[in-house]
Amino acid sequence: MTRDIPLISIVDDDDTVRAATESLVRSLGFKTRIFASAETFLKSSSPRETRCLILDVQMPNMSGIELQERLSELGFKIPIIFVTAYPDEAVRQRAMEAGAVAFLPKPFDGKRLSDCLFETLRQE
Repeated sequence: MTRDIPLISIVDDDDTVRAATESLVRSLGFKTRIFASAETFLKSSSPRETRCLILDVQMPNMSGIELQERLSELGFKIPIIFVTAYPDEAVRQRAMEAGAVAFLPKPFDGKRLSDCLFETLRQE
């Protein structure tokens, strides 16, 4: 029997944050795919395969909140962990009301992200 290793997709326009997040998530034993924009994520096969999405709030062209809305419109129910360098209570509330599982400020604590991932996947 093959062990199903969850795919965690990471969408962040900041190269450094994207690479560091990918490294952390891989070190936890997950498969990862990284994207520099919401648009490239949407154009990939990843929305169908992703078990959890780590998503930056503020990005050019399409924000993380807009991607969350678009995924919902398309029928994808992917758990989303938002990360942001610009925490805003109204944005946090909007994201959480739309189903986000967490809203973490950057720089985020690796343990907190790890805990969020494991808790989210445990609830599937």
